[in-house]
Amino acid sequence: MHTELRGARVPIRMWADPSSVEEAAMRQLRNVANLPWTHGLAVMPDVHYGKGATVGSVIAMRDAVSPAAVGVDIGCGMSAVRTSRTANELPDDLGSLRRRIESAVPVGFSMHQNPVPPARVPGLGGWDAFWSAFGELHDGVQKMRERARAQLGSLGGGNHFIEICLEQGGPDAGRVWLMLHSGSRGIGNELAKRHIDIARRLPHNADLPDRDLAVFVAGTAEMAAYRRDLFWAQDYAARNRATMVALVQRAVAEQLPGTRFDEPISCHHNYVAEESYDGVEVLVTRKGAIRAGAGDLGIIPGSMGTGSYIVRGLGEASSFHSASHGAGRRMSRTKARKTFTAADLAAQTAGVECRKDAGVVDEIPAAYKDIDSVIAAQTDLVEVVAHLKQVVCVKG
Repeated sequence: MHTELRGARVPIRMWADPSSVEEAAMRQLRNVANLPWTHGLAVMPDVHYGKGATVGSVIAMRDAVSPAAVGVDIGCGMSAVRTSRTANELPDDLGSLRRRIESAVPVGFSMHQNPVPPARVPGLGGWDAFWSAFGELHDGVQKMRERARAQLGSLGGGNHFIEICLEQGGPDAGRVWLMLHSGSRGIGNELAKRHIDIARRLPHNADLPDRDLAVFVAGTAEMAAYRRDLFWAQDYAARNRATMVALVQRAVAEQLPGTRFDEPISCHHNYVAEESYDGVEVLVTRKGAIRAGAGDLGIIPGSMGTGSYIVRGLGEASSFHSASHGAGRRMSRTKARKTFTAADLAAQTAGVECRKDAGVVDEIPAAYKDIDSVIAAQTDLVEVVAHLKQVVCVKG
C-alpha cells in the first residue's frame, strides 16, 4: 500500500517509506509535483536520486514531457526467456557458457564488426521502415547510422547484464531462464542529450527550480521532433534486446543442442507512453519503473548476486499501472567503489560465474536495496510469477 504526501501542487503517492528516501531525491520529487503540467506522480519502492529525475518515479503529464525525466538511456529495459532445460542439464563448467555468450554479444564499449542480419532475429519485422526512419532523426545524429547498426545487439556497460538463471521453488524449480538488461546504446544517449539541451533553452523553462525539469509542450515543433526521436529510440532499444535474445539463444543452443525457448517477456523501464486515466489523456514517463497493467508480465531484477522476479501486473490505477524496475541503488557508484573491494565482490557473488574484478565493484550486491523487501512493498501492484537466481552473469 502507498503513502500519500501532500503539500505540493499534486499529491506524491509513495510505495516507499518516505523517511528512507534521501533528501536530494525528495527534493526532486517535490519539484516535479509542483510543475504546472504534472497530472500525477507515483513513486516506486526502489526509489533513489537520479540524474535529471528521480529513479523509480512515474510522472503523468498533460500536454508536456520532460526529456531529462526520461533519461539518456531511452527505452532501457529487460527481456527474459524460459528454456526447456533444467539445472542438472547445464554444463559443469559454467565458464565455458559465459565465454560463449560473451563471444556472441559484444559488451562494454565493443560492438559488432558487421551488423547482425535481421534474419537472425526471427519474428521481428519492419526493419526496412525502421532504418528508413533514421534519416528523419535529429540532424546531429545522422553521422551515427553505421555505429547504430553495429551496436544493435550489443550490451553496453554499467548495470547492463546478461544472465543464466534458475527458477526457485514451485513445480518448475530448477528451470533455466535467460535474462538481459540493456537499452538504446549510443544513439539513444545522443538523441536524449541533444533534446535535453534544446528543452533547457526554451523560454517557458527559464524560471524552473531545476533546469533538468525542462519540458516540451504539445503543439510545438520541439515536442513533435522529440516524440519522433523518442519513439524511434524506444523501438531501437526493443530491437536491441530482441537481437541479443536471439544471439544468446543461439549460444545456449550451441552448447546444449535441442534447447527450446518460450516466447520472450520484454519490458521497457525508462520510457514514455500515451495513456489515459480518469478520462484524461496523459504522457506517462516511467524512469526506473515498468508498466504493471492488469495481466502485464514484467521483470524486476535484483543485483548480480541476489536474483530477480518475473511478475504479473495487477492494474493498480493509483500507481498509473506501474511497478518498480529493480532493487534500486542504496549507494552511489562512487561510494560503492570506496566502500568495497574485489574480495568483497567475490564473496557476495559466490556461486555465480561472473566477473569479480575491481572494474565491476560498483555493481556489488551490497550497493543495492534488498530485492525481497522491494517486492514485498508492492503486493498491490504486482504478483510474483517466478523467482529466479542467476548462476551466470555477464557484465560490460
